[in-house]
Amino acid sequence: MSTTAAPPATLVPRLAVHGLTVRFGGLTALTDVSLRVDDGEVVGLIGPNGAGKTTLFNAVCGLVPPTEGTVAVAGGRRDRAPRPDRLVRHGVARTLQGLGLFAGLTVLENVVAACPDRRGGVDRALAELDGLGIGHLAAARPTALPYPDQKKVALARALVSRPGLLLLDEPAGGLGAADIDDLAGLVRRVARGGCAVLLVEHHVDFVMEVCDRVVVLDFGRVIACGTPAEVRDDPAVLEAYLGTEVDR
Repeated sequence: MSTTAAPPATLVPRLAVHGLTVRFGGLTALTDVSLRVDDGEVVGLIGPNGAGKTTLFNAVCGLVPPTEGTVAVAGGRRDRAPRPDRLVRHGVARTLQGLGLFAGLTVLENVVAACPDRRGGVDRALAELDGLGIGHLAAARPTALPYPDQKKVALARALVSRPGLLLLDEPAGGLGAADIDDLAGLVRRVARGGCAVLLVEHHVDFVMEVCDRVVVLDFGRVIACGTPAEVRDDPAVLEAYLGTEVDR
């Protein structure tokens, strides 16, 4: 199996990472990583803790400069990712492991804050909240909500900008089985609408169910990529990661 996640395609990918290397002083966090995510595709990024998954997300978001290699969003400049304060105009949205909700604002205000069109922001925010089944919580403070609902607020905040590329950082973390099933349906629905989705997740069964392709990192390198079935049976992946995570 190939260890580069860039299959041939005739269309410009929504996200193209090529030969990405990131070093922090004497520590190399990523080495020659290449992957792509096309419109309407869900790609999962998995690997042990410390494999470089969050560093890759941060490089795509412009928070970490590449030491070598390129990051291109929708065919844009390849020598660097969009600046963090310009992600929305490039059609990029991201959720965080820590959610990052504003405790002093209501649920609705949290979502409106991420809307690029402030005049129509309330209507759009309410539509996203309704679509996630939490429109009735618009006036609540996020800290008063159960954790699964807080995650929905964070997701609504990411979706309100109508991104072309959605980065999900451990979206299933802390959720029960029913909520994970609902999340899987939502991710597939977002992708069917044409959005490209790249997600980092430790819930391997969720990844295998929802993703079109899976990229596996280990010690900052891509060790495998392919369909969920291909990755699940790859000996290198089993040795590095899945063998301790999945009951085969």
